[in-house]
Amino acid sequence: MRIITSIKKMQSLSSQIHLQGKRIGLVPTMGFLHEGHLSLIREIKRHCDVTVMSIFVNPTQFSPSEDFADYPRDFVRDKKLAEAEGCDIIFYPDAKDIYPGNYLTYVTVEKISYILCGVSRPIHFRGVATIVAKLFNIVKPQIAIFGQKDAQQAIIIKKMVNDLNFDVEILVAPIVREKDGLAKSSRNTYLSPEMRRQASVLFQSLKAAEQKILSGETDAAAIKALIKNKIAEKPAAVIDYIEIVNPETLEHQAEIQGSVLIALAVRFGKTRLIDNIVVDKK
Repeated sequence: MRIITSIKKMQSLSSQIHLQGKRIGLVPTMGFLHEGHLSLIREIKRHCDVTVMSIFVNPTQFSPSEDFADYPRDFVRDKKLAEAEGCDIIFYPDAKDIYPGNYLTYVTVEKISYILCGVSRPIHFRGVATIVAKLFNIVKPQIAIFGQKDAQQAIIIKKMVNDLNFDVEILVAPIVREKDGLAKSSRNTYLSPEMRRQASVLFQSLKAAEQKILSGETDAAAIKALIKNKIAEKPAAVIDYIEIVNPETLEHQAEIQGSVLIALAVRFGKTRLIDNIVVDKK
């Protein structure tokens, strides 16, 4: 496995790989790898010849009040885990190279970047779209993979790819969960033991909502109330949002017909966790 830190070297290597007729797959991450990230490596290896994982804690997607400085980092551990899964290249750039002095250019996907998580994190998806666009230009993948846990992010990236004519196929892999259902996340390490136990209510509430829908409930407000009441049973939980939307466009759904995405964000202390589930009435 190769470690590339230079943007120019990564671009040059990618061009060489293309000339060999090989297909590059990209796994964009912020590091501190867990089973969710590793599942992305395993999945994309089925679709490409060369697997590139980027590890970069992207400062432009954090507001000044968020956890950029404290975000967990362990490159030595990440390198061992990625290599064990058969990753071919880690692209590990420095922030000063990605965002040099007097950096002025950003990518914004309008409208859908300012709902759901975008309400409480208004600059977040501008930062996400910008770094992903830059990674596409640096790594030059034919295919890239994202996790369903970050459903809004995946939809925004798909829209950016379509609108800006990137020649990149986007895959979305299923959520990887702990035994009690909590979606795996690097931020789970922030939780105290008691908050970690309470956090299992997120998936429990989503599954309860799924059962209610499959039993015939079509009123989105009733489903949201069910989720809210179940989460409210946990004293540490503070709800950011609970929304029911179209799983492709993120449009609000007042009545549940066909497939819907139920998405939520909840704080436990200073830790903000997200989760979602797609329910198809059919």
